[in-house]
Amino acid sequence: MARATLPGGLTWRPATVAATRAETATARTVVLDVDGWAGHVPGQHVDVRLTAPDGYTAQRSYSISSAPGPGRLEVTVQTVIDGEVSPYLVDVAEPGDHLEIRGPLGGWFVRRPTDPRPALLIGGGSGVAPLMSMVRAATAPTRLLYSTRSPSDALFTADLTTAEAAEAGLVAVTRVYTRVAPPGWPAPPRRLDADTLARVAWPHDADAVAFVCGPTGFVETVADLLVTIGHNPSTIRTERFGPSKGPRFEQLRRSEIQETPWRTTPRT
Repeated sequence: MARATLPGGLTWRPATVAATRAETATARTVVLDVDGWAGHVPGQHVDVRLTAPDGYTAQRSYSISSAPGPGRLEVTVQTVIDGEVSPYLVDVAEPGDHLEIRGPLGGWFVRRPTDPRPALLIGGGSGVAPLMSMVRAATAPTRLLYSTRSPSDALFTADLTTAEAAEAGLVAVTRVYTRVAPPGWPAPPRRLDADTLARVAWPHDADAVAFVCGPTGFVETVADLLVTIGHNPSTIRTERFGPSKGPRFEQLRRSEIQETPWRTTPRT
């Protein structure tokens, strides 16, 4: 199949599933090997494309959750009901499967390793994926505030614990549960509010930058709260997402997928 060429030299390229890791009951990290992959900047994403035998294609965009590096990347995918791509990546894809990717993409919602400013990362649900890449590549003080419905919905639980311990003083993680908290948790379940943000945020004179990622409503609320507590709007970078429907690929079995297709845009 011919690969589409985009302005700037971005082309579709083959990728092979090297491994998969279950993150939760409905989310999975997919490790991809890509020939010629030079790496990415934390916060960037890739398009993933699938093509059915009849030529129908579906593509979606997924944030890269791994640290930068050549030849390999990871995307962490949450199943979206009625989605076209996410059910395959979460429930069907296995090592040896072939997909297509395009990227890395994005130049605004990125955390460059040369940026010396402290960072405040705020993620809602699967919006923590690009922030995990920033945590893994942290070279400046980084605080992550992660909001999930319950412990069973949280991504990267072990990885975040490891990162916080390994990078003591560089990475700090604060968790907020909105529906169910772990036994003995010191705070009742609740949504993020200005008081919680004020406790985690860097002091006003720290010249910090904030990255907020999650569902649209979450991102808009958090960005407004950051401004309310005195954060400079020019240093707040946001990325939001919402599902798109289309069950065309939902029931496809591996034998029905060609050897080279898959892509991603809204996270479905």
